[in-house]
Amino acid sequence: MPTTWRLLDYIAVDYSAAVSDGEIVSQFEYDEMLEFSRSARERIGTLPVTPARENLEAKADGLQGAIEAKRPPAEVAALARALADALLAAHPVPLAPAGTPDLGRAGALYAQNCASCHGAQSEGPPPEFAQLDPPPIDFNDRERAKERSVFGLYQVITQGLEGTTMQSFASLPDEDRWALAFHVGSAAFPAVAEGERIWKAEESVRRLVPDLAALTAITPAALAEQIGEDRAYAVTAYLRANPGAVVAEASPGSLEMVRDTLRRSLAAYQAGDRGAANELALSAYLDGFEPVEAVLATRDGDLMVRVERALSEYRAAIAAGRPEAELRQKLQEIDVLLGEAETALAPEAATDISTFLGAFTILLREGLEALLIVIAMIAFLRKSDRAEQLRYVHGGWIVALLAGVATWFAATSFITISGASREMTEGFGALLAAVVLLSVGIWMHGKSQADEWRRYISAKMNKALSRGSAWFLFGLAFVVVYREVFETILFFAALWTQGNGGTILAGALTATILLTIIAWIMLRYSRKLPITQFFAYSSILIAILAVVLAGKGVGALQEAGMIPVTLLYSVPRIPILGVVPTAEAVGAQLLTLAIVILGFRASRRPRRDVATAAAE
Repeated sequence: MPTTWRLLDYIAVDYSAAVSDGEIVSQFEYDEMLEFSRSARERIGTLPVTPARENLEAKADGLQGAIEAKRPPAEVAALARALADALLAAHPVPLAPAGTPDLGRAGALYAQNCASCHGAQSEGPPPEFAQLDPPPIDFNDRERAKERSVFGLYQVITQGLEGTTMQSFASLPDEDRWALAFHVGSAAFPAVAEGERIWKAEESVRRLVPDLAALTAITPAALAEQIGEDRAYAVTAYLRANPGAVVAEASPGSLEMVRDTLRRSLAAYQAGDRGAANELALSAYLDGFEPVEAVLATRDGDLMVRVERALSEYRAAIAAGRPEAELRQKLQEIDVLLGEAETALAPEAATDISTFLGAFTILLREGLEALLIVIAMIAFLRKSDRAEQLRYVHGGWIVALLAGVATWFAATSFITISGASREMTEGFGALLAAVVLLSVGIWMHGKSQADEWRRYISAKMNKALSRGSAWFLFGLAFVVVYREVFETILFFAALWTQGNGGTILAGALTATILLTIIAWIMLRYSRKLPITQFFAYSSILIAILAVVLAGKGVGALQEAGMIPVTLLYSVPRIPILGVVPTAEAVGAQLLTLAIVILGFRASRRPRRDVATAAAE
């Protein structure tokens, strides 16, 4: 596929040297265009049979026919570019470097590998190479350079060009090949200062090149159609000399990144590649929207839910194979919502009170869920006269907090935790905790009658908990606390990037004080409860938490793309109860609830049998 794309790029750039005003001006170049178009058509015909291939073949036939008819260069270039774009949409390949290219190395790389053929200043071949047919490229030739993308240059550098003296430089590291592509792609466009002025002053221009993938794919000619030649060439000069400007503009969490990725998703869907369309739609949520979700939730929670739901509906429409017009309509609705989100996320929209309340509510909500489970474990051990095992519970939640601190430093200093990794950690952690709590809740319910409790105490009297049981307590405390700490850390990391660190700490401290008071009250009250009432109340509380976590776990895995999504439009999203408006998440909660009910009934049955036997 890369070879086919490279052939199309070559046609778009060099056809103008073969035909002018319907006449052949270079027979060699024209024969080459015919050969390249036929080769591209043959290669497309060998692609896997998909709905997209028929469309690609039709476009390839149209391109071949236009070349045979000696159509104008602008028309042929447009046909070649359209076919190349459709090919990439149907069979995606990495369009951009993994990181910002190091252009500081590009000059030395060019002098070492390219200057002997292309000239020390990219001005074209020296006399000894000028007689070659075709001669090495003159990178200063703007008429040809305007039709070249950085991605096209990278492909030629990587694979070489058949029938020419251009050899493959695949032995160079990938980052060096990208640096060379940016370097030679800048030669014909010197107006860097003017391009910088336009780029920094005009948001509409920045929206046309939202990320590195867009920068490497767009040609100066295509950009000129939207903002005019002079301005396009100046912006090209600046961005190809300073690709880091685009990286800064389209960092993870950029809503413009969401828009661009969704546009590419729709293009893939139009090309018949539903799998690629769904992957791109998922990336738009995980890599674009989710990193700003925490901040948006503190400023406009209702808007955050509406954006999240709209993105879910778009992915569901792709999975269901809905008409293209319907997906386009959904993208228009999402674009409106993203505009509202940009307004809400603007720095001037931030207030100290919204930041304080955001930090406070996040820590209180996540902390309370973990606190209820840990307090129940502590109270159980005290009621069971197993205070010596408390160190395992305390060890579990303390280690979880320390792991959370390490996660904070990692997430803010060293690594970027992807949206998918976050959702999978939350999802699997929630489901694991739900399974454990389900079994614990049913067991505790079975001990909520006096005779069962006496039998349990008699059986366990003078026996310490096994080492395995003690480490089970440690593991449970760690899992339930770290899951909540992990989610809280990522929310706080997102808030921290907005500034107001003192306000965030004040909100977190206030929530911590309130959680401490709640813990003290619960521990004090649990001491006074009769043991059977304690077990009855605790089992119900733990069962409810298991149902909540089941919904949250399935919902998180759906957001990571691991579980299909079937939306339930009549069901509201209720985060505190773990209710997610999908059939799968609601089904998981109903199944958990059914297991709770059956388990509670089964745990009481032996007691009724014993009572009956005693009466007889």
